[in-house]
This record gives sequence, structure tokens and C-alpha cells, in this order.
Amino acid sequence: MKVLISGSSGLVGKSLTAAFLSKSHQVIPVGRADFNGSKDALIAKVSQADVVINLSGAPIVARWTESYKKEIIESRIKTTALLVDAITLSAKKPGLFISTSAVGIYPDNEVFTEANAHYGDDFLAKVCLDWEAEAMKASSQTKVAIFRLGVVLASNGGALSKLLFPFRMGLGGPVAGGKQGFSWIHIDDLVKAYLFVIEKQLDGIFNLTAPEITDNAGFTNTLAKVLSRPAIIPVPAFALRLVYGEGATALINGQKAIPARLLQEEFNFHYPELEQALKNLLHKE
Repeated sequence: MKVLISGSSGLVGKSLTAAFLSKSHQVIPVGRADFNGSKDALIAKVSQADVVINLSGAPIVARWTESYKKEIIESRIKTTALLVDAITLSAKKPGLFISTSAVGIYPDNEVFTEANAHYGDDFLAKVCLDWEAEAMKASSQTKVAIFRLGVVLASNGGALSKLLFPFRMGLGGPVAGGKQGFSWIHIDDLVKAYLFVIEKQLDGIFNLTAPEITDNAGFTNTLAKVLSRPAIIPVPAFALRLVYGEGATALINGQKAIPARLLQEEFNFHYPELEQALKNLLHKE
């Protein structure tokens, strides 16, 4: 099988690439140069692929100047539109297009499955809605799956690696009160879910989160427990706004999403519980 991956140099892209190669699949990487280059060259790459995976997107945790908000939008919507156009214009269509989204599409006021979804009205939610709408334009050409990712926990990058130093120094604590939802997934289960959906040729919306529901305080306390460190120094919302401005929204807000569709399809999570996942990633098992 030939798999095209846009954003192959990121945390998830590298993990997926390694998984596909280990199963003797061919990976076709697509990066910024491909999106800024010849449309015909991108079409040629897409026409080789059995599956197209779209992971492109500028980091969310940053200071949101107006120019950076534009980059957040264009790095998602524009790249998705280019892939959809390439699929449309390809003589040979991929069998499945998997495009990324995020649980940030939901507000933080209840627990959501894919079926009972309500959508937020902040910047990130609107970006996700437009992102998904752009990807779904390919549905007349191929099957489309939308993966709404929670916080991806990995030992080699991402959110967890940024938190380890202050927690190991005993400087960890809940963020902005800690009551906001914290939907997460172990990187191994994330990769496994991609392989599962591809193998079963599923389409539609999927929450890529662990089935265990928790909030920021719950995550903080569990991480502190696994590290055998205190977690008593809270990070107030105003401090985050001083550093990130409007971008602090990504840290202050949160969501609680359940992977109902994966569970209905009998997907088996290897790390359904947070403590177990953190122990594995931090080699505490």
C-alpha cells in the first residue's frame, strides 16, 4: 500500500511513517515545498497514493498575533484545499482521505461523542469547522474520514515533553483552575487507530481520544503521582494570557470527548487509562 502523508515531519507524521514502513508500506511525504510548488507535481504524488493522510497545520500553542492567526488558518485550510483539488484532478483516486481536526471544535461544557456534537464559537472551533468542511469536499471523489485529535501524549515530543521539566522540579500544578476538560490519547493508540480505520476502510467523524474522561486537574494529579512529585503550584489564567495573549485560549479551555465510533467498531485501546499511559511513556511500568 502507498500512503501519502502531509505533515510527515511532525510528531504524529513521524510515528505514522515508522508504523507504515514497519509493515512494508510505501510512504510518500508531502511538505511545504510541495504545497508551494507545481500543482501538477502534487497531483502526480496524490495519484500514486492508495491513502492520503492530511496532518498539516502550524502549532496552536503560541502567541496569536493577527499574522499568526492567519498562518494557523492557511496552514490548515489552504493545504487541505490543495489536497482536495489534487484528489479531484487525479486520474487515479485514493481509496481513503483522512484529514485531521481537533476536539477543540467542541465547547467545554459537557461530554461529547461524534453523534451528540455541539460546536464552540471561539477561534479554534471555527478553524476546525472550516477545516473539516474543506476536507469533506473530497467526499464526492473518495471516502473521507475526519480525525478529531485530543492531546497526543508521547515520550519524544508534544505536550508531555514540555511539562516534564517543571513537574520533575516540583513546580507543576493545575492550569487556570483545572476544571477544563482534558481529552488525550497515547501515541501508540493514535497510530493504531489510523491503521484500524484504513484496514476497515471506514469514513466519517472520529474522536481520537482515550475513553477515560478527565480534566486538567485530573491530568495534573496523575502526572504528579506517576513522577512522585507534588503538584501544588497552580498556573493562573492571567499568567498564560501575559505570555500567549489570545493564544492562551488553547491552554485555558478544554474539552471532554469520547471515542464512541471507535468503541462501536470494537477498537481495542491499549492505553485506555491515563495513569497506565503515563507510566508507559515515562517508563514507570
